[in-house]
Formats: sequence, C-alpha cells, structure tokens
Amino acid sequence: MTAAVDSLPPLPARSARADALELLASMRFAIALLTVICIASAIGTVLQQGQPLVNYVDAFGPYWAEVFGALGLFNIYSSGWFLVILAFLVISTSLCIARNVPKILADLRTFKENVRVKALDAFHHKAHGSAEGTPAEVRDRVLANLAALGWQVKAQERLGAASAAGGASAGAAGEAGTMIAARRGRANKLGYIAAHSAIVLVCLGGLFDGEMVTKTQVWWQGLEPFKGNNPGPKNSLGVDNPAYRAQLFVPEGARSGSAVLNLPQGMLLQPLPFEVELRKFIVEYYDTGMPKRFASEIVVHDPHDKSTHAATVEVNKPFVYDGVTIFQSSFEDGGSTVELKPHALYGQRVQEGDVFKGMVGGDAITVPRTLSPREALSVEITGLRPVNVEDLAQADGATQAEDTPKAGGGATDARGVNFQELGRQLGSDHKSAADRRLTNIGPSVTYKLRDAAGQAREYQNYMLPVHIGGQPLFLLGVRSAPSEPFRFLRVPADDQMQLTGWLRLREALADAGMRQQAVQRFSTRGADGQPGELVAQLALSSQRVLELYAGVHNVVDPAQADGAPQAAPTAGFQALTDFIEKAVPEAERERASATLIRILNGTLFELLNVVREHDGLKPLSPDEPATGAFMTQAVLSLSDANAYPAPFILLPSAFEQRQASVFQVTRTPGRNVVYLGCILLIVGVFAMLYVRERRVWVWVRADEAQPGRTAITLALSSTRQTLDTDHEFERLRHTLLPSPATQDEVI
Repeated sequence: MTAAVDSLPPLPARSARADALELLASMRFAIALLTVICIASAIGTVLQQGQPLVNYVDAFGPYWAEVFGALGLFNIYSSGWFLVILAFLVISTSLCIARNVPKILADLRTFKENVRVKALDAFHHKAHGSAEGTPAEVRDRVLANLAALGWQVKAQERLGAASAAGGASAGAAGEAGTMIAARRGRANKLGYIAAHSAIVLVCLGGLFDGEMVTKTQVWWQGLEPFKGNNPGPKNSLGVDNPAYRAQLFVPEGARSGSAVLNLPQGMLLQPLPFEVELRKFIVEYYDTGMPKRFASEIVVHDPHDKSTHAATVEVNKPFVYDGVTIFQSSFEDGGSTVELKPHALYGQRVQEGDVFKGMVGGDAITVPRTLSPREALSVEITGLRPVNVEDLAQADGATQAEDTPKAGGGATDARGVNFQELGRQLGSDHKSAADRRLTNIGPSVTYKLRDAAGQAREYQNYMLPVHIGGQPLFLLGVRSAPSEPFRFLRVPADDQMQLTGWLRLREALADAGMRQQAVQRFSTRGADGQPGELVAQLALSSQRVLELYAGVHNVVDPAQADGAPQAAPTAGFQALTDFIEKAVPEAERERASATLIRILNGTLFELLNVVREHDGLKPLSPDEPATGAFMTQAVLSLSDANAYPAPFILLPSAFEQRQASVFQVTRTPGRNVVYLGCILLIVGVFAMLYVRERRVWVWVRADEAQPGRTAITLALSSTRQTLDTDHEFERLRHTLLPSPATQDEVI
C-alpha cells in the first residue's frame, strides 16, 4: 500500500500568483473583509466623526486620543486603511463574480436533460406511474401540461443502448424513451449575480465619491493643504474636480465661488464653476429657542453664459446646478457689528461716550491703560446671539427653595440658580409644558480678553437684565477654556435697570472717606440713645467689618510671628470667614457670624445712600422690598466680584446683526452608481430569498408489462426544501400521473 502511494506522481506546484488569485477570489476572504468593514462602520456610527481634537482629548484623555487618532478612528471613512480594505473587497468580489458567472450562465442555458434514468430514483421527490396511450401521445400531453403550468421544457429522445454508440450521449445510453427536462425560477441564480454586483457598485461609488479622488490629486499634483489665509495655487484643486464634498461660507449681501475641503492636515480650496450670492438668511425658532427652520435665498451666477438662477435652499431641500448640489448645512455670524460699553471695576468711572466698536470675528481691540493699568489686554469679539430662550421655571424653583431672610427685607439668594442646568434644558421635552417657563432673556455677546502673553479667557455677557426669582440680574459669564462651562457673576440691576447702582456701591466701597461716612451713620443709628462709648465701639466694629469686606488689609493671625511677610489681602465673605476662624473661638463662631453679617448689611446700605447723595440722588428707604432685594444680591455679588478675572465689565449696548450661511457643495457622480447598486442589491436579495430554482424530469417510455400503456417516472429537484416544494410536487404528480402511483413513490 505504501509503495502504491509512493508511486503516485507529485501534485503540480502552484505559483504564488495563482495562490494569491485563489485567496482573493475566495468567498471566505470577501466575507472576512466585509466583516472588518462592518465593524469599522459600527465604530464610525458610535464615535462621532470629524470633531476637533480637543473634544476627543476631553472624552478619552491625551493618551487614548493619540492612539485612536493614529488608528484613524476619528475619520474612519476617509482613513487609508479603510479605503484599502474597501478596494480589496471590490477586487475580491469582482474575482468571485468573474470566476462564478460563466458557470452560472452555462447552468442557466442547460436543462440538464442528459441525466441518467437511474439517477431519478435518488431524488427526494419522485414518483412512478403509467398512463394510457402511446409514448408519443403521453410525451406530447406531458409537454403541454408542463408548459401550461409555466415550466420551460426540453425533450430528449433516447434510442436505447443499441444506438448509443452511434452518437447518443452517455447519459442517453440505456433503454429507449423520452427524457423531458423542465425548469422554473432561474432568476435565483441571477440574484447571485445581482447581489454581488451590487456590492462592487456600492463600494466603487463610495470610493469615487469619498476622499480617494482628492487624496489621489493631492499626491499626483503635489498639493499642500493650508491652515491659514491667502491660499495659493499649490493649495487649490481644479474647477473640473470630478468628485468633492466641500463647505461654502457666504455672508448676507455677499457672494462666493470658492469652497473649502477640510482634511486632517489642513484645508484645500475648491473653486466652483459658479458663484453663490446670499440675498437673505431666514431663521425661525420653536418656543424652546431651538431653530425651527432656517433657509437661504440665494442667486447662482454662472460666469460662462452670464445667467442668474434664484433658489431657496433649506434643510433636506437642496438646489442642483451644473452637476453640483448645494445643501443648507448650518448658519453662522457673517460679521455683525457690536458696541460694548465698558464698566470699570477699579479706578475711575468710564465716560458716558466710551464704547468699544468691533465686528464678530474681526480684528482685536486694544484696551486703554485707564481700564487695564496692570497689564496690556485686547478684546476679540467672537459671537453674537440675538435670541436666548431659557427655561426659567427651574431657576425660580431652585431660588425659592433657598430663600433666606436677610437684613433689610426677605429676598432670594440668586446664587442658588444653576444656570448651567438651564442650558441643558434647551430643547428638552422631558418636562410637561406646565412645568416650563420659556423666556427670551435677550441678546448676548461672547468675547475674549487676551493678554500680552497670548493667554485668553472667554466671556459671555447678556445685554439685558434677566428676571430670576422676581429680581432683575445682569449675567456676566466667564470661563478659562472652551471645554469648561461658563460661570456667571450675577449683578443686581438698580431701579433704572442699569448696572450703575451696583458700580456706585463698589466704587464707594473702595473709597476710605465714604466708608468712614457710612460707618458713622450706621453707628449713630444703631446705637440711638445709647452712651457714647457704645457708639464708638459699634463704629470701630463696623469699620473693621467693612474694611475686611473691602479687602483693605490682611486678617491678623495671632499665631503669626512678628515681622513675618503677610499674604495678599482677601476680601468679601472669604475675608470675614478667615477673620472668624482666626480670632473667634469655635463655640462662638455661629453667633459672631450672624452679628458680623448684620453689621455688614447695615453698613453697606448706609454706604449706598452716601454715594447716592454724593451723586445728587434721593436716598433709598430700607423698608422698600425692592431695596432689600437689591442689597441682598449686591452683598453677594460684591463678594463674588473679587474673583472676577478682569478689571472691567463689557456690556453690549447696541448691535447690527449680519447672518451667514454655510453650504455643503458636493459633486458626487458615484451617487448614481450607488443608487444602481442599491437597486441591484434589493433585486438580488429578493431573488435569492423568495425565488426557488426548481427542475423537473419526466421519463416517458413504453410499459412492457402493460401493453398499450406508457410508463412515467417523475422527479423534482429544488434549491430549498419547503412545504411549498411538497405542494408543488403533489400538483405535478396529480397532473402528470392521473393513474394511482406505485407504492415506491416518495413525497
């Protein structure tokens, strides 16, 4: 046995090229590639694509953001490895089609009428019987019945073993008779071709309409993406670029014919074969403040024939011209002009006519030294929002829950409002309409203060006071990084709905003479009718409290050695807290805190009247609820203002809005290829799932046992064995075999 095996000739050696083609053309390789693409697509669906890198750093941390970025997970569909896998899938599927389609077409052309008679007994569905008449009559009757049932038929006459050597095929060798072959459902095989061709077409369309064309041009033409302004010829694609997906920014009243392609390395300029003019931008809002509808009234200017074409572009309603589709993508500020009124927190008051005038996204404005004596600052206006709709119901609820009686009347602590939570409610429908109070709180301006070292903080200030808890408050937001939420300083508005009253009080707090007058008034009224020693003691205590709150000097630490360097003075409630912790025993701190707060509230109220009289205004009465609410919030905001990281406040006083539309302009010739692929995929899947290929063989011969009758053998083959196949075979048996079938039939 071993010798026989050893004597067999060796298998012919296969070349590496043949092995590679075999691998590429194998169905397993194509399925493996398709699985990888599905996994990558799932990642691309879950992980938002094309976001700024800082967003991914905040979400995953610096290390994993760098790893995921190196793998291309932030731009999966345009990454090199994804395009390579897609290309290999096209090659593999194409080879599969090229290898199998000839076999399928050959199988579609044949009826397999050469099947052996004995092979019919091996089929699951088979039956034997006889019919009256000669073989020719029965044959004609069977052919007619099969044709009436919708079968395609072909008959083969077999002359028997005696004539087999004379030209009959091997399958016809044997007894004489007629083999009738019929078939139905050959569209099942066509479904295979359609489904696999659809995969190739969809992948080709995706490759052509993706960034492969752009990357090929960048490599072939030596283009360089740019990151700044003034792009040159090396930064621009051709106007006849066959496929692209770019962004076009057009302000109101202007027109542009140059779009921008965003790439990981920078941007590329994409000239358009026309110019787009934005005549008017329309935006409508829901009650929640979310955009309800935004549309652009545009005019397309064709430089070739000097024609113009007006259209309105909306979301999901694009405009197509010269093979380029214009989509409404988003909208931005188009260069609105803003006036900002400065209010100094330190030093002299700002003159009435002093304003900062600038444009959103325009050049920086240099801050005069009178406003910023310690460091050189510049103002960069970055945003304007004319409409800010917030849900103030939760703000009022939170405020009322934290109502605390204060000296001078009951009022609310506005610091209890979580304004960031209000932002999360925008557009939220998890509360019923009865639980919400949507209010337009007016325009807001966002700007940055940048120092000489290039460091900047971002500020967001509202133009009008916002009524929270029944009290008008100016909201002054600040944050150190774009990833942080805004933290708001809430300054009470005076009786004229201005910031002036609070600024007067802050200015007087920094004036030693006015502080002294306020202390004298408070001590005289507080110790009315009491001995002079009590008045002097109350004056000394109130002066001490007011100076601590104003940050005039440090808190004395008894444990500190004489001559040791003092830290920078604190102010506000922090200074009072430090003083109590250092100078008051722990058992008496609660009572001392209440006493100091009463002294502070009373002294600040007198200080407000002192500065009002100094400005020629009528003094306020402590019995008025509005005065008590103003003083309560003023005490809180004066303390919080010590942490405000700017020497002045900029409030918007006027603005002229100019909108801009951001269009997505696309040229996607592969789109029609993808559509064709989708149609073929639907047709192919339905053909493979719902069309069954069936073949029927009927062997007709003379019945030697019963002269005058004809023996019939029936067999059915199907790609899927279902109940429908059983019923169809029963119908064929009753139609073709009217006489009772023999006992060996199988259904």
